[in-house]
Amino acid sequence: MVPDNPVPHRVVIRMPNWLGDAVMALPAAAAVRAEYPSVHLAIAAIPSVAPIFEERTAVLPQQIVVVDKANEAVRLREGAFDTIVLLPNSFRSAWVARQSGIPHRWGYAAGARRLLLTRAVARKRAGAHQSEYYAALVRGLNINGAGGVPTIAPQEATRARAARLLDGVKRPLVGFAPGAAYGHAKRWPPKGVAEVVTRLVRERGAACAMVGVAGDREAGRAIESLLPAGVQVVNLIGRTDLRLLIGVLSHCDAFVSNDSGAMHLAAASGVPVTAIFGPTNERATAPIGNHDVLIHPVFCRPCMLRECPIDHRCMTRITPDSVFNSVTRRIASAPEDHQA
Repeated sequence: MVPDNPVPHRVVIRMPNWLGDAVMALPAAAAVRAEYPSVHLAIAAIPSVAPIFEERTAVLPQQIVVVDKANEAVRLREGAFDTIVLLPNSFRSAWVARQSGIPHRWGYAAGARRLLLTRAVARKRAGAHQSEYYAALVRGLNINGAGGVPTIAPQEATRARAARLLDGVKRPLVGFAPGAAYGHAKRWPPKGVAEVVTRLVRERGAACAMVGVAGDREAGRAIESLLPAGVQVVNLIGRTDLRLLIGVLSHCDAFVSNDSGAMHLAAASGVPVTAIFGPTNERATAPIGNHDVLIHPVFCRPCMLRECPIDHRCMTRITPDSVFNSVTRRIASAPEDHQA
């Protein structure tokens, strides 16, 4: 094992691959930056995550290394880093770090992976929030200050780009993320979304916009098909890249989402979130900060299944009234200048 170097000079943080996890890991990454303010700090992330760091976060990397399975070891080797902090817990991430020739490799010990690390931290006990999982790793490396609320703000050019996309859309603006990458079981039924959109438009005079990736278009079309005549929703599903999505979120007054990466992005953007949880565990992945988490207690949740084998009761029994009331409370408590 290579003797560990207590004073790194060129550090790279390997971010998690899931968007929501990457957002939840921001406070841990920011703590590394605060601990080593004068080092060259890079972020290594896959293409679907890396654009976060082109916007404003507390991590302030000097370099963004975009990696994929084919080129990761080569890209890391090209960076001539002396230290890597591995936030993913996979064997592969540690193996690639070793193959890249980085001498000092820090991360959680897990099985055979321990042999690939030069500083191995005992794994955090199960049951903690995922953000605490990352924070505990950093603290285990004797880096203080990990924890807190993730924050993301768009660059001025990004916010202006979003403003052009939303030109003519009135305020208050409520965003909806009706999809979820993990599976259909995480999705609140389109009928409920359509009812909430209808009430927000008719009773609150709000504008509603749907966001998501191309794979969420089916969910968006289902919602649009259920809207009554005269009620419209701005459908941005598949029309925003990650940076533009961050810009759009900065214009929202409230946000409704299933357990998804968009939910965590909205929370980190300072938008009050109404988060709808069914099969997944809100204790592990709820949005961080002052947000509303809606669940319906049934015997079978959290099951963590991608598809419900019975009647999807954990989601179908969350009422449109509860979602509507959450959103309207948040809009009513927002500063007036934010709704202008």
